[in-house]
Amino acid sequence: MFGFHEAPVTIEKDDILISFEKKGDSLLYKRTCNGENVNKILLTESKRILINPIEPLHKPKEMTPYLLLELKRPVVVEPKATKKIFLTFPIEIGIFIIGREESKSLDIMTLAKQKLTLYGEVRGGVICKHYASDVHSSLPAVDPVREGVVELTISNTTARWHEITQVVFNAYGMKIYYNENTVAMRASMRIYTGGIGEIEFYDSPLYKEMSKSIELYTARRIKVATTKFIMEWGL
Repeated sequence: MFGFHEAPVTIEKDDILISFEKKGDSLLYKRTCNGENVNKILLTESKRILINPIEPLHKPKEMTPYLLLELKRPVVVEPKATKKIFLTFPIEIGIFIIGREESKSLDIMTLAKQKLTLYGEVRGGVICKHYASDVHSSLPAVDPVREGVVELTISNTTARWHEITQVVFNAYGMKIYYNENTVAMRASMRIYTGGIGEIEFYDSPLYKEMSKSIELYTARRIKVATTKFIMEWGL
């Protein structure tokens, strides 16, 4: 499903149906996802379409750039240790028309359930997209139109044991890669004295043959102070 397509084309996967039909000098775009229907007329000569996973923070509407993964099983890390785990995250799918000079985002859809939560205190905390994440010691097999995988390297720089129950990511730093079977990101968490965690992303794929997704947050050219996230209200 993910990757480049040439219109006219019809794509069907799980509860998603996407079609581009030729109508004279234009294209008719139709999409059904979870009972939601979208129809658009595209006045373009371009026939090249791109479907790829994007930062999972656009649906039901953009309210926050932060994604909080609540771990279904807490992870306990020993002092001065560096360990690697794999977490799951929700998938959002972007549909793009590729023009002569630039691409245009046409549509965003998701099969994931939508939920918001607060990380931190009522005053000073941040609203986050919430997702209950499975925890794995090795790369899990997941449905790539529903879930992706985060390879998270955890470095406990302190002399104390720390228990991790949640991880917060900043969408402005996300680097998503995909192939036919897997959607993935790579990130690190450094734990400092006081139970503070610093989260940042690596710009590299799990496998060499993976393609890099278009970054919608970066494409907007909004200046941000940092692409990291500092967890200061608990791990």
